[in-house]
Amino acid sequence: MMYKQHFGLTHAPFNKAAAALWDDGAITHLQEQFQWLLDSPGVGLLTGEPGVGKTAALRIVTVPLNPHRYQVIYTAETDFGRLDIYRHLALALGLEPAYRRATLWRDIKAHITQMVEARQMLPVWIIDEAQNLPQEFFRDFPAFLNFAFDSKDLMTVWLVGHPILAHTLSRAPHAALASRIQTRIQLKPVVERDRFANMVEHAMLQTGCQQRLFTDSGLEILRQASQGLPRYVGRILTTAMRMAVPKGLSHLPDDLLQEAIESLR
Repeated sequence: MMYKQHFGLTHAPFNKAAAALWDDGAITHLQEQFQWLLDSPGVGLLTGEPGVGKTAALRIVTVPLNPHRYQVIYTAETDFGRLDIYRHLALALGLEPAYRRATLWRDIKAHITQMVEARQMLPVWIIDEAQNLPQEFFRDFPAFLNFAFDSKDLMTVWLVGHPILAHTLSRAPHAALASRIQTRIQLKPVVERDRFANMVEHAMLQTGCQQRLFTDSGLEILRQASQGLPRYVGRILTTAMRMAVPKGLSHLPDDLLQEAIESLR
């Protein structure tokens, strides 16, 4: 795109193409907890506001996994019936989904048991946008995770979603599932000034940008408008850079940032 060439960027700021995420401890903590659930399979809960970087963080964490030891299954289409969710899992495992739920469950669980015990391969199921899962799924998922009289933990599951997901799972009807959650992580927006400045600087360096494009006051405009959410910082910066090109600007003045923010509302 024209703005990338204009500003000498390899990709947009806070883009999925970034080689590394800024980390002041949150990503490292997630990596540690993720590894723990690989060593001791179970259920993890990852929550955060939309745009905080949950999926990006998990993508970075899963990239180094040995495909001969782990099969990572990513599900984001969660606003469907529980049977559709299990059918998606079956297809990802290479199975022909049975029509009846009881048969579908048995087929999936038999396949997972064979994966772990015969092939020493652990399935890692990441369910994104989990706040949209049907209530029936939350109620019967503990039974699905019950292998051999509940004596074995044969898969790792990460439930990923908005903060309301944690509230949903705290309700009495979902106590059985909540009791299986071994680690809970909440990614928070980067709202502190110094941390925000460091995050933005890291993101711009990742793009290959060789100059600072905005003032300190512009950075503060970004911080307040984005509320510390990386996705929104990226959208504002990309919009502002696109607006700068026809104006022949090599930087992003405060008024241009404000204009970009208004255009995104």
